[in-house]
Parts: sequence; structure tokens; C-alpha cells
Amino acid sequence: MRTLFSLAAAALLLTGLPFAAAACPFCSAPSMTLTEQLAKSDAALLASLKSSKQAVDDQPAESQLVIVDILRDTTKTHEKGKSLSLPRYIELAADEQVLLLGTKLDVLEWSDPLPLGKETLDYVKSAPLLDAPPTERLAYFLGFLEHPSLTIANDAYSEFANAPYKDIVPLAPKMPREKLRQWVMNPETSPTRLGLYGLMLGLCGDETDAKLMEAKVIDTGENDYRLGIDGVIAGYLLITSDKGLDVVDSTKLKADAETKIPFSETYAALQALRFMWQYGDGKISHDRLKASMRILLDRPELADIVIADLARWKDWSIQERLRKLYGQDAYNVPSIKRAIIRYMFAGLKDVPKDAPKDAPIPTHVQAATKYLEELRAQDPKLVKDVERFLY
Repeated sequence: MRTLFSLAAAALLLTGLPFAAAACPFCSAPSMTLTEQLAKSDAALLASLKSSKQAVDDQPAESQLVIVDILRDTTKTHEKGKSLSLPRYIELAADEQVLLLGTKLDVLEWSDPLPLGKETLDYVKSAPLLDAPPTERLAYFLGFLEHPSLTIANDAYSEFANAPYKDIVPLAPKMPREKLRQWVMNPETSPTRLGLYGLMLGLCGDETDAKLMEAKVIDTGENDYRLGIDGVIAGYLLITSDKGLDVVDSTKLKADAETKIPFSETYAALQALRFMWQYGDGKISHDRLKASMRILLDRPELADIVIADLARWKDWSIQERLRKLYGQDAYNVPSIKRAIIRYMFAGLKDVPKDAPKDAPIPTHVQAATKYLEELRAQDPKLVKDVERFLY
């Protein structure tokens, strides 16, 4: 996992892309939602079971269904009340129907039937279509995040996991603050949802919520790895700004001989810093965020990741410090040395595009030029390898 973090940091430094994805920054990998499946299907039918038989000897399984409703049919070949045969065995409760999704290849291929009870059926039929305004769509799914039906709850969560942060923000006045507080503090809440709920509570909460979130952030309990805590930290910072960042600095970023902070906790805080940089809308200044990120240079196990972030953030104040760290003690590892070289190349390239031809060379460019010359003399092969990869 540590190696993957390093590779990701290197790739993002090269591309200049933000670390947070277009979808919800703190949600687990989203799945395709029911409305997305409907929109991508050539046919979407609701059907009831007429008969079903299992495979016996050389006789294949077969189910006979009756089309109850047509939600989508680009093929225009289906009618309500007509029968449909599927080469598989299906079991259904008496009050259930199945959702059949078909994709047109040479023939219409049907995915596995999805059983739908009345609640799920009503949920699907009432859901806004994909072309509806994002805020309208998410407002609908907001009420189903912790629905007793796992099918409904998971689908509603996936709608948020797929949604860009900018589409979630306008929902703040409609968010169920009391429920969000309970979900964030409840140890039984699914860890995969904690990041989203923490972020949402940060958007709609107040100082009272922040105090509870602070306790959640600080107290790791017996867990060395807490999935979703990055979203809680980000939500906490949305409410508390600089004051909250001071707490994060002291409890998640600064480590000494007596303070052992799990790598995963610090990395979660680092993710929250990245979030505030990209989405914080000035609640914490960029200079203040840089100062927190620089703290992590004292931790060699994170140095290459941090150096990549500071290069993307164009923090050239650490040029001399990195030159002195190059090849020293715990920093004498290939990943950190490469990160430092990439950092210097990034500084070398950071020249204003509209600068006059006779404008003085920026100080950080001069320093990067000087330090790269020194590094070429000290470690020519590694510098050449990094340069070849960059250019």
C-alpha cells in the first residue's frame, strides 16, 4: 500500500492533476446505480414470474416471465402482458417482481434479473432521470442513504459516490444534520460511508458538531486503520478552519519518539489537506496548508508523497532543505531521491508564461538550476533517468 501511494504521488506530480477524483473525494469506489443502468440499457422491463424449472440432466434451466411494465425499450419489441423466456432458474417471493436489463448486441442480451420488492420498485420508479438537475436528483436520494433495504441504501449511496463535490455542496441546507451526527459518531456505521457522512456534516454542521467530530478524529481507539476518517477530518476542517488545522497538526502530522501516529491516520490527514487545497474555498489559506504539509517532511516514510504535493502547490521555500536531505540517513532511498529531483525540475519549469523576455529569472528557478547541477554531479544516472521519464 505504501508503494502504491508513492507511485500515485509521482504520477500526479507529472500530470499536474488534482489528487481528488471528479466523484465524491471520500467515497469508496462507486458502483453503477440503478438509474445509470436503466439509462445505459436498450431495454428495461419489470416482469413477474410465471414458471421456473431447474436444469435436469440434458434439459437446461428455463423461466417464463410476464412483462408487467416497460421502463425503457429502444428496440420497440416488447409489450405489457407478453411472455418472455430466460435460460435460467429464478426464485421470487410472491410480492416480488424482477428488473430485466437488456443490451443489444447481435441479439438482446439480458443481465441477471434483479428482484424488486414493492419499496424498491417505488424507489426506482420515482427516482429522477439522469438528465434532471444534479441537485434535484441528489435531494431525492438523500432520504434513502440509511434505508432498511440494502438495495435501496446502497444505490442511494452510489449516487453520492458518483457525484462531483460541487453537486453535493448545494444540498447543505437540506442535509439531515441530526442524523448525520448520529451516523458519524455511531461505531456501527459502515466504514465505507463514514467519509461521505463526515464531509456532509462538515457542510451543514456547527461548532457543536465540530467538538464531536474532533473527538472522533483524535481518538483512534484500537484501530490502526480507519476507513473514511479522511472525510471526517475534512468535514471537521470545513467547520473549524485554522483552529481545527492546529489540532490536526498536533494529533495527526507531528510525530516524535513518544508519539506514534499510524501511517494511515497521517495519510488520511494528508488527504484532508489536499481536499481543503482544492475545494476549501479559502476557509484555510494556501500558505497555511503548505505549512501543515511541510511538517510531514520530518517523516521519511511520507517524504516522497509530501514532496510531490508541495511541488504541485509550487511551494519553493523548501528547495535548500531538500537539497540537504538528499541522500541523508533515512532519506537515502530511491523514491525520495527521485521525488527531490522531480521537485527541482518542477521548480525549473515554473516560469510565468507572460513574463517579458528581459524579466529577471525567478529566485526559485535559479536555485533549482543550481541544485540540479549539484545533483547531476552527485547522482548523474538517477537524474538522467528522472529527466528521461519527465521529458
